[in-house]
Amino acid sequence: MVSTSYNVIGVMSGTSLDGIDLAHIHFNCNQQGKWSYKILESETIPYPITWLNQLKIAVGFTEEALQQLNIDYTLYLGGVIKSFIDTHQIKSIDAVCSHGHTILHQPQQGFTLQIGNLPNIATIIGEKVICDFRVQDVQLGGQGAPLVPIGDRILFAEYDYCLNLGGFSNVSFEEEDRRIAFDISPVNTVLNFYANQLGFDYDNQGQISRSGTLNTDLFKSLNQLEYFQKTYPKSLGFEFVKEIVLPLLESYAIPLEDKMHTFTEHIALQTANALPNKQGRMLITGGGAYNTFLIERMQTHLPTMELIIPDGKTLEFKEALIFALLGVLKLRNAINVLSSVTGAKEDHSSGMIYS
Repeated sequence: MVSTSYNVIGVMSGTSLDGIDLAHIHFNCNQQGKWSYKILESETIPYPITWLNQLKIAVGFTEEALQQLNIDYTLYLGGVIKSFIDTHQIKSIDAVCSHGHTILHQPQQGFTLQIGNLPNIATIIGEKVICDFRVQDVQLGGQGAPLVPIGDRILFAEYDYCLNLGGFSNVSFEEEDRRIAFDISPVNTVLNFYANQLGFDYDNQGQISRSGTLNTDLFKSLNQLEYFQKTYPKSLGFEFVKEIVLPLLESYAIPLEDKMHTFTEHIALQTANALPNKQGRMLITGGGAYNTFLIERMQTHLPTMELIIPDGKTLEFKEALIFALLGVLKLRNAINVLSSVTGAKEDHSSGMIYS
């Protein structure tokens, strides 16, 4: 008999490098197949400076260096998760569902790498681990991303759009009974890069960006980049930021505040451009939801859209929540990746289970 109640931990490390999100979650599935959840203990563990520096430059590592990084990071991540479990005295865990940390994402080359997903992570934690959700989809011809949309469909069906503002932005919605989702643009990977140069960890409420002015030439150049002309399915990796976006921004000898202001306006416009219907209700989560200047600019470009920012736990831990759900679906051998979203040749149940 398939279980209807699950006690799991969801773990997510995003490309914005804010830290490792951990959330203890109870899921229930009723007789009608409707899911509900409750986020219990939750925590974001900031990266030590040594790890932060390594993860920022790992995209350029040799294959040998990446293998060692994967070994070291799996040990580190396993320790963080075990400490979270011990600190909160969490018992009777069905599974730890972990995304790992994306270093390389090149689906067009048939390759994606999330470190921290080696089999020994289960031994380190002492619990069943479900992880490495993206590789199988790429092998099936998909983008390997975004994976969150099936969770949007199952847990947040009352919204017309679900928008996540993290290192990158992504959106999901229903279109002709198919879930559609794709990455829209970089967000905090770029804004944090410039905030760091000004001595801040991030742009608090978008205050730095707000103080700048729009550079129309840069704005036009950003919006003309090839990615924004492509149709979905499509996804982004840090390579896009490193090789295309930052070189373009750096080619303009203007104040950093102006670059951030212009890039914020670019994010807002591309968000509006991405939505087939410009009205309805849109749930906004991720760290970028705290950027009030960005939200204001989005509202300007989407005047008839109701922008909804949820409670703090859902806002901050939605991705950890949904990767926990992906793990539960894998336990049930149920579909947890949608081909309509990733472009894979079929829907499938993705992820590795390590006991």
